[in-house]
Amino acid sequence: MSIFSVISVLGGLGLFLLGMKLMGEGLELAAGSKLRSLLEKITSNKYIAMLVGLMVTAVIQSSSATDAMVVGFVNAGLMDIYQCVGILFGSKIGTTVTSLLLSIDIKAYVPLFAFAGAAIITFSKKNNHKYYGQIAAGFGILFMGMSMMSSNFGFLKESVVFANMIKSLSNPLLGLLAGMVFTGIIQSSSASVGILMALGMSGVVSLENCVYIIFGMNVGACMPVFLSAAGANRESKQVALCNFFISFFSALLLTGIVVLLDTTPYSLTSIFQSIPFLKGNTPAQISAVHILFNIATTIVFLPLSGLLIKLTKLILPDKETKEDEITVYLDPRILTTPPFAVQQTEKECARLASLARASFDMSLEALLNGDKKAIDRVEENEKVVDKLTNSITKYIVKINGLDIVDYDRKVMGAMYNAIQDLERIGDRSENICQSALQLINGEAEFTEDAKKEIKVLCETVQGILEDSFYMFTHQSKDPNLTEAVLQAEDQIDEYCELFRQHHIERLSNGTCSAEAGTIFIELLTNLERVGDHAVTVAFCIPYRHGAQQPQLTSG
Repeated sequence: MSIFSVISVLGGLGLFLLGMKLMGEGLELAAGSKLRSLLEKITSNKYIAMLVGLMVTAVIQSSSATDAMVVGFVNAGLMDIYQCVGILFGSKIGTTVTSLLLSIDIKAYVPLFAFAGAAIITFSKKNNHKYYGQIAAGFGILFMGMSMMSSNFGFLKESVVFANMIKSLSNPLLGLLAGMVFTGIIQSSSASVGILMALGMSGVVSLENCVYIIFGMNVGACMPVFLSAAGANRESKQVALCNFFISFFSALLLTGIVVLLDTTPYSLTSIFQSIPFLKGNTPAQISAVHILFNIATTIVFLPLSGLLIKLTKLILPDKETKEDEITVYLDPRILTTPPFAVQQTEKECARLASLARASFDMSLEALLNGDKKAIDRVEENEKVVDKLTNSITKYIVKINGLDIVDYDRKVMGAMYNAIQDLERIGDRSENICQSALQLINGEAEFTEDAKKEIKVLCETVQGILEDSFYMFTHQSKDPNLTEAVLQAEDQIDEYCELFRQHHIERLSNGTCSAEAGTIFIELLTNLERVGDHAVTVAFCIPYRHGAQQPQLTSG
């Protein structure tokens, strides 16, 4: 055995894993918007969810990442176990795409992919283009690493110890265990199957040695999901356990079938050897078994998913108490897939907008209707708004540390600014409550004209909040809404200027007290500022394709 052969194998393994990581991340980033649209199609229909899981995993080339992401969604309360079980099945089929690509003999053209990818990354100025270069470079490096491994695995043929070990792995129990442990360490069934294919390409192993190892590798791929669910809620742990049951029971079932076939002339090995395009091609045979395992798993157990969920809940019963979380849509696990993390942040910001709007509406109940209880509700709501703003801010900072497309980075910057304005709307609502409390306690009294003016201004601000928050939460640039918001902003400024003049007149003729006048001016200022914050929020989202942002008038 040459030490240089070992070094070459390790170098090839490093290139293989690096290429897989580059390609997967490039695919994920390049297809960010498409991943989001797929997510919207997740329903309680397990067959549709299965297709979604298949397509997402085929894009990001990692069932572990998809499954961990699902755990994050469940932990965030976006999905339940019944919705996500279909995705788990789909991810198992989607992850076989890598082995299918590796089974194709394109060694002669692989360097071109690496060169083209490197050239695009080096000379392209746009991140979106660089992601395509990353895909091509990762694809090339992946194959180069596999070729390097297979070319230097020859020394293992001379090892009696290795030969005996491989022979022992033909035993179902030992083969399953070896596959589980190896993949549990690497934490990627695609990578472990790829390494096994490299061994097959070098002639070190045959399909007969690998069948049970492949089954075990699919079970070992569940380890990252267990790790991801370790600090999550009970339902997330149920998802991880259900995912394990799917692969474990499939491995047991298919192992039993293969053992029975081996007692007949129609063993699995002989069946695959009889297929023309698989005959004598060990890597392709290994890929075929990997694909067969996951397709068979879905065909057999997806219709029985209800029973698997019942078994899971029997072992891990539901908890009646629900943790009181500030955030609903944010979860650290989702950060592993940046496009989804961006989408969930947008949803959490929309939720913050609804809470800020609720604070304002409740402050008007206190002001216009003298509802003292509404003041207490505003105070409680504002505690949530402040904590939620802090949580979103920290999450956006984490997202900005990830590799995301240019537009998403601009959106995160816009969201960061928007949540500051939303928090200030909440602060202004508290100020309005303080003024309302003074009026409720009889410290001052408005004239009928002052009451009418405040009511008109409140209604106008409510209208601008309605339109502005719709534009923000739906990321809408509807020209009619845009015009309505800009006109409402001008109307608020005109009202405030006009009502200040009226206030001065009332002070001059003695119909308004100094105390009431102070409260009136404070209300005008706070309501005007709420309108200003609303306008900023409405137009914070950047336009795509360099479209021009509407020109805001200064107030």
